[in-house]
Amino acid sequence: MAFEKVCTLDDVWEGDMDSFDTVNGVSVLVLGLEGGNLKAFQAICPHQEIELVDGEFDGKVLTCKAHLWQFDLNSGKGLNPTDCQIAEYPLKVEGEDVLVDIEGVEPFTAHS
Repeated sequence: MAFEKVCTLDDVWEGDMDSFDTVNGVSVLVLGLEGGNLKAFQAICPHQEIELVDGEFDGKVLTCKAHLWQFDLNSGKGLNPTDCQIAEYPLKVEGEDVLVDIEGVEPFTAHS
């Protein structure tokens, strides 16, 4: 696995989200889920390549601002519509650093 630092714990609080670029230029969305767990997902909606960071996030569900597609952030699976999903990247915390591994994870698109 090739974990790389994308941000620090101070960058994403519980109920918060932000988008970060990796060394390879891949955008990663880091979210502070309800309960304090961090997750990392693809930063672009699989529907029409809209930045998910501009959407609504309630601590459990992410809603894309463009067409209101919704994703369960425990799994990345689509809630509306149910036949879609966003790719999750492995994430780990070392000290104050948040590290993500994008290797081998392909972002989903509406055509995949």
